[in-house]
Amino acid sequence: MNKITLRNTLVPLITIAIICFIWFGPIRLSYVENIIISILIIIANYVEYDGKPFSALGFQREKFTVKNILVLAPLVALGLFVFYVFALVPGITKLTGVPIDYSSFDQLRGNLPASLIALFLVWATAGFGEEIIFRGYFMRQFVKFFGENKVSIVLNIVLLACFFGFMHSYQGITGQLVAGIVGGLLALIFYLRKYDLWFVVAVHGFFDTIAIICIYFGLA
Repeated sequence: MNKITLRNTLVPLITIAIICFIWFGPIRLSYVENIIISILIIIANYVEYDGKPFSALGFQREKFTVKNILVLAPLVALGLFVFYVFALVPGITKLTGVPIDYSSFDQLRGNLPASLIALFLVWATAGFGEEIIFRGYFMRQFVKFFGENKVSIVLNIVLLACFFGFMHSYQGITGQLVAGIVGGLLALIFYLRKYDLWFVVAVHGFFDTIAIICIYFGLA
Protein backbone atom coordinates (compact mmCIF):
# COMPACT_ATOMS: atom_id res chain seq x y z
CA MET A 1 0.00 0.00 0.00
CA ASN A 2 1.27 3.45 -0.86
CA LYS A 3 2.14 5.72 2.02
CA ILE A 4 -0.86 7.80 3.09
CA THR A 5 0.06 11.47 3.36
CA LEU A 6 -1.64 14.27 5.27
CA ARG A 7 -3.23 15.40 2.01
CA ASN A 8 -4.54 11.87 1.36
CA THR A 9 -6.25 12.02 4.76
CA LEU A 10 -7.51 15.60 4.98
CA VAL A 11 -8.93 15.92 1.48
CA PRO A 12 -11.30 12.90 1.74
CA LEU A 13 -12.33 13.81 5.30
CA ILE A 14 -13.29 17.33 4.22
CA THR A 15 -14.97 15.98 1.08
CA ILE A 16 -17.04 13.41 3.00
CA ALA A 17 -18.07 16.08 5.53
CA ILE A 18 -19.33 18.30 2.69
CA ILE A 19 -21.14 15.33 1.12
CA CYS A 20 -22.91 14.60 4.41
CA PHE A 21 -23.93 18.26 4.70
CA ILE A 22 -25.37 18.19 1.18
CA TRP A 23 -27.28 14.97 1.90
CA PHE A 24 -28.43 15.62 5.47
CA GLY A 25 -28.18 19.40 5.87
CA PRO A 26 -31.10 21.87 5.81
CA ILE A 27 -30.84 22.59 2.07
CA ARG A 28 -32.61 20.09 -0.20
CA LEU A 29 -31.20 19.89 -3.73
CA SER A 30 -33.38 17.02 -4.97
CA TYR A 31 -32.29 15.49 -8.29
CA VAL A 32 -29.09 17.53 -8.64
CA GLU A 33 -27.60 16.40 -5.30
CA ASN A 34 -25.64 13.48 -6.70
CA ILE A 35 -24.50 15.49 -9.72
CA ILE A 36 -23.11 18.23 -7.46
CA ILE A 37 -21.49 15.65 -5.20
CA SER A 38 -19.93 13.89 -8.19
CA ILE A 39 -18.40 17.16 -9.38
CA LEU A 40 -17.14 17.80 -5.83
CA ILE A 41 -15.54 14.35 -5.77
CA ILE A 42 -13.81 14.89 -9.11
CA ILE A 43 -12.39 18.20 -7.83
CA ALA A 44 -11.30 16.56 -4.56
CA ASN A 45 -9.60 13.73 -6.44
CA TYR A 46 -7.90 16.26 -8.70
CA VAL A 47 -6.37 17.84 -5.59
CA GLU A 48 -5.56 14.54 -3.88
CA TYR A 49 -4.13 12.67 -6.86
CA ASP A 50 -2.11 15.38 -8.61
CA GLY A 51 -4.50 16.13 -11.46
CA LYS A 52 -5.63 12.54 -12.12
CA PRO A 53 -9.16 12.44 -10.71
CA PHE A 54 -10.78 9.95 -13.08
CA SER A 55 -8.29 7.09 -12.92
CA ALA A 56 -8.41 7.30 -9.10
CA LEU A 57 -12.17 6.65 -9.28
CA GLY A 58 -11.76 3.65 -11.57
CA PHE A 59 -12.48 5.17 -14.99
CA GLN A 60 -10.02 2.99 -16.89
CA ARG A 61 -9.63 4.05 -20.52
CA GLU A 62 -8.49 0.63 -21.72
CA LYS A 63 -11.68 -0.99 -20.38
CA PHE A 64 -14.02 1.47 -22.09
CA THR A 65 -14.80 -0.82 -25.03
CA VAL A 66 -17.89 -1.64 -27.08
CA LYS A 67 -17.80 -5.22 -25.79
CA ASN A 68 -17.68 -4.16 -22.13
CA ILE A 69 -20.13 -1.26 -22.24
CA LEU A 70 -22.66 -2.31 -24.89
CA VAL A 71 -22.55 -6.11 -24.66
CA LEU A 72 -21.35 -7.43 -21.30
CA ALA A 73 -22.77 -4.63 -19.11
CA PRO A 74 -26.33 -4.86 -20.53
CA LEU A 75 -26.25 -8.66 -20.14
CA VAL A 76 -25.14 -8.37 -16.51
CA ALA A 77 -27.80 -5.68 -15.94
CA LEU A 78 -30.47 -7.95 -17.42
CA GLY A 79 -29.37 -10.88 -15.26
CA LEU A 80 -29.36 -8.66 -12.18
CA PHE A 81 -32.82 -7.35 -13.04
CA VAL A 82 -34.21 -10.88 -13.47
CA PHE A 83 -32.77 -11.79 -10.06
CA TYR A 84 -34.26 -8.57 -8.65
CA VAL A 85 -37.77 -9.23 -10.00
CA PHE A 86 -38.12 -12.98 -9.51
CA ALA A 87 -36.04 -13.64 -6.39
CA LEU A 88 -34.90 -10.59 -4.47
CA VAL A 89 -38.07 -8.48 -4.32
CA PRO A 90 -40.44 -11.41 -3.59
CA GLY A 91 -38.05 -12.81 -0.98
CA ILE A 92 -37.54 -9.54 0.90
CA THR A 93 -41.23 -8.65 0.61
CA LYS A 94 -42.17 -11.98 2.18
CA LEU A 95 -39.62 -11.34 4.94
CA THR A 96 -40.87 -7.84 5.80
CA GLY A 97 -44.52 -8.25 4.86
CA VAL A 98 -44.43 -4.82 3.20
CA PRO A 99 -44.23 -4.15 -0.57
CA ILE A 100 -41.71 -1.71 -2.02
CA ASP A 101 -43.07 1.82 -2.22
CA TYR A 102 -42.91 2.65 -5.94
CA SER A 103 -45.26 5.64 -5.62
CA SER A 104 -42.55 8.15 -6.58
CA PHE A 105 -42.52 6.56 -10.05
CA ASP A 106 -46.29 6.58 -10.64
CA GLN A 107 -46.08 9.58 -12.99
CA LEU A 108 -43.99 7.53 -15.42
CA ARG A 109 -46.71 4.99 -16.19
CA GLY A 110 -47.77 5.51 -19.81
CA ASN A 111 -46.11 8.95 -19.80
CA LEU A 112 -43.46 8.94 -22.54
CA PRO A 113 -42.05 12.49 -22.02
CA ALA A 114 -41.69 11.92 -18.27
CA SER A 115 -40.11 8.50 -18.83
CA LEU A 116 -37.56 9.93 -21.27
CA ILE A 117 -36.64 12.64 -18.78
CA ALA A 118 -36.40 9.97 -16.08
CA LEU A 119 -34.03 7.94 -18.27
CA PHE A 120 -31.70 10.93 -18.56
CA LEU A 121 -31.92 11.58 -14.82
CA VAL A 122 -31.23 7.98 -13.76
CA TRP A 123 -28.14 7.78 -15.95
CA ALA A 124 -26.87 11.12 -14.62
CA THR A 125 -27.79 10.77 -10.94
CA ALA A 126 -27.81 6.98 -10.41
CA GLY A 127 -25.69 5.44 -13.16
CA PHE A 128 -22.92 8.01 -12.95
CA GLY A 129 -23.76 9.84 -9.72
CA GLU A 130 -24.29 6.95 -7.31
CA GLU A 131 -21.49 4.87 -8.83
CA ILE A 132 -18.97 7.72 -8.62
CA ILE A 133 -20.00 8.36 -5.01
CA PHE A 134 -20.45 4.88 -3.58
CA ARG A 135 -18.18 2.66 -5.63
CA GLY A 136 -15.67 5.04 -7.21
CA TYR A 137 -15.12 7.23 -4.15
CA PHE A 138 -16.33 5.67 -0.90
CA MET A 139 -15.26 2.12 -1.79
CA ARG A 140 -11.88 3.19 -3.18
CA GLN A 141 -11.20 5.43 -0.18
CA PHE A 142 -12.03 2.51 2.13
CA VAL A 143 -9.52 0.36 0.24
CA LYS A 144 -6.92 3.13 0.46
CA PHE A 145 -7.16 3.31 4.25
CA PHE A 146 -7.89 -0.32 5.16
CA GLY A 147 -6.34 -2.34 2.35
CA GLU A 148 -7.63 -5.22 0.21
CA ASN A 149 -7.48 -8.21 2.52
CA LYS A 150 -10.60 -10.38 2.52
CA VAL A 151 -11.97 -9.07 5.82
CA SER A 152 -11.53 -5.46 4.69
CA ILE A 153 -13.24 -6.06 1.35
CA VAL A 154 -16.18 -7.84 3.01
CA LEU A 155 -16.60 -5.01 5.53
CA ASN A 156 -16.24 -2.47 2.72
CA ILE A 157 -19.01 -4.06 0.67
CA VAL A 158 -21.36 -4.74 3.60
CA LEU A 159 -21.05 -1.32 5.27
CA LEU A 160 -21.47 0.62 2.05
CA ALA A 161 -24.35 -1.65 1.00
CA CYS A 162 -26.11 -0.78 4.27
CA PHE A 163 -25.54 2.91 3.68
CA PHE A 164 -26.65 2.61 0.04
CA GLY A 165 -29.85 0.95 1.22
CA PHE A 166 -30.41 3.64 3.85
CA MET A 167 -30.21 6.31 1.15
CA HIS A 168 -33.20 4.67 -0.57
CA SER A 169 -35.49 5.13 2.45
CA TYR A 170 -38.17 6.71 0.22
CA GLN A 171 -38.93 3.17 -1.00
CA GLY A 172 -39.79 1.92 2.49
CA ILE A 173 -38.04 -0.79 4.51
CA THR A 174 -38.36 -3.39 1.75
CA GLY A 175 -36.96 -0.98 -0.80
CA GLN A 176 -34.06 -0.15 1.51
CA LEU A 177 -33.15 -3.82 1.99
CA VAL A 178 -33.46 -4.58 -1.72
CA ALA A 179 -31.43 -1.50 -2.71
CA GLY A 180 -28.78 -2.43 -0.14
CA ILE A 181 -28.41 -5.92 -1.60
CA VAL A 182 -28.28 -4.57 -5.16
CA GLY A 183 -25.68 -2.02 -4.03
CA GLY A 184 -23.65 -4.82 -2.46
CA LEU A 185 -23.80 -6.82 -5.71
CA LEU A 186 -22.67 -3.76 -7.70
CA ALA A 187 -19.80 -3.32 -5.25
CA LEU A 188 -18.85 -6.98 -5.68
CA ILE A 189 -18.89 -6.58 -9.47
CA PHE A 190 -16.73 -3.46 -9.10
CA TYR A 191 -14.22 -5.41 -7.02
CA LEU A 192 -14.22 -8.49 -9.29
CA ARG A 193 -13.75 -6.24 -12.33
CA LYS A 194 -10.66 -4.77 -10.64
CA TYR A 195 -12.34 -1.42 -9.95
CA ASP A 196 -13.64 -0.83 -13.48
CA LEU A 197 -16.03 2.06 -12.83
CA TRP A 198 -17.12 2.36 -16.47
CA PHE A 199 -18.56 -1.15 -16.23
CA VAL A 200 -20.62 -0.67 -13.05
CA VAL A 201 -21.88 2.71 -14.30
CA ALA A 202 -23.15 0.93 -17.42
CA VAL A 203 -24.63 -1.97 -15.44
CA HIS A 204 -26.43 0.42 -13.08
CA GLY A 205 -27.63 2.61 -15.94
CA PHE A 206 -28.98 -0.30 -17.99
CA PHE A 207 -30.59 -1.85 -14.89
CA ASP A 208 -32.49 1.38 -14.23
CA THR A 209 -33.33 1.71 -17.92
CA ILE A 210 -35.00 -1.72 -17.89
CA ALA A 211 -36.85 -0.74 -14.72
CA ILE A 212 -38.19 2.49 -16.26
CA ILE A 213 -39.33 0.64 -19.39
CA CYS A 214 -41.21 -1.83 -17.19
CA ILE A 215 -42.80 0.99 -15.19
CA TYR A 216 -43.81 2.84 -18.37
CA PHE A 217 -45.61 -0.24 -19.69
CA GLY A 218 -47.21 -0.95 -16.31
CA LEU A 219 -45.20 -4.10 -15.69
CA ALA A 220 -43.92 -2.98 -12.30
